Amino acid sequence: MTPADERQHLQLLGLAGFASMASMRICDTMLVVLGQEFHVSTGDASAVVSVFAVVYGILQLFYGPLGERFGKLRVVSLAVSACAIISAITAMSMSLPMLVIMRGFMGAAAAGIIPLSMAWVGDQVPYERRQETLAKLMSATVLGMMSGLWFGGFAADTVGWRGAFVLLSVMFGLAAVLLLRRLRRQSKTVSLAAPGLWAAFRLTGQLLSTTRVRLVMSVTATEGALVFGAMAFMPTHLHQQYGLSVVAAGSVMMLYGLGGLLYSQMARRWLAWLGERGLVRTGALLVAVGLLVLAWGSGVWLGMLACLMTGLGFYMLHNTLQVQATQMAPAARGTAVTLFACSLFFGQSTGVLLVAQSVDLGWLAYAFTGVAVGVVMLGAVIYRLVGRH
Repeated sequence: MTPADERQHLQLLGLAGFASMASMRICDTMLVVLGQEFHVSTGDASAVVSVFAVVYGILQLFYGPLGERFGKLRVVSLAVSACAIISAITAMSMSLPMLVIMRGFMGAAAAGIIPLSMAWVGDQVPYERRQETLAKLMSATVLGMMSGLWFGGFAADTVGWRGAFVLLSVMFGLAAVLLLRRLRRQSKTVSLAAPGLWAAFRLTGQLLSTTRVRLVMSVTATEGALVFGAMAFMPTHLHQQYGLSVVAAGSVMMLYGLGGLLYSQMARRWLAWLGERGLVRTGALLVAVGLLVLAWGSGVWLGMLACLMTGLGFYMLHNTLQVQATQMAPAARGTAVTLFACSLFFGQSTGVLLVAQSVDLGWLAYAFTGVAVGVVMLGAVIYRLVGRH
């Protein structure tokens, strides 16, 4: 593949990843409004977040083998097309149970986008350029997260939460058209070297029997439970404890994504300055301090600083784990990376469910403190894991 082809593929995958991450985070800043509209507590409304994560994680077990068999880009294109249709239907939800169900379908479709895009990068880009290339792809997903967090709150306060899903449908539709057009220019035949579908599923079991794969998955699940479990309720904490409106809380949360952009745009320099293990140590420290400041601080400026630190730290930590995931089973990279994503989102759904218990009790500050301690301990484990690479 020529550099120009690689760049064009990355741009299209970035657009798809942008829409996928926006859909993942768009409900975080809507929880208070959804609770009011459907006459439930904020904790109950958080089911729209957790069900997405659960289904997203489960479907990774299927997308990995499908990507190995039929081609990663082809599966990504079909998943993006499905997201466009499901987003439009989600906008018509008339009850919380229906909205929860549609969020589950959305998680099922979106599950085939970012992990298989990462696996494609692992196949096409040498290891020495992989962290930088994944960081570029991450830039698009971070922008999607920022946009989803802000627009979810903005739409809920202005045009209504349904408008957010209409816009998502349009974005997914655009990405689907561009990806499918690109695929038509390529060979439509499946490589004879590709494993049969049943063989690809058997490969999943073989990977799970590998010690390093299980270790990376366990660490990733813990990271998802800690960081994403807290992140889902950071807008709620900013609204309840800092007195910000839903839109203002979403705007402040964009600084979390800005921290991710600050990392991804300077990934080569961060890596040169700190090295892989230094990124892990610095990232864990920044996340822990950011969460403690958010939990016990007061004033909008401290809340803004806390979100920026947490975002920068998380992406330092997570990007290092992403690189480990692309390399833990090079012969079956698509399946390995989707297992990585599976563990991440199983962890996220668990974390959201656990932290949700503290919301209605007013214990979010204590939950954030517990997460901060857990991230420091997790950082020590990842530090040793990277050292053994």
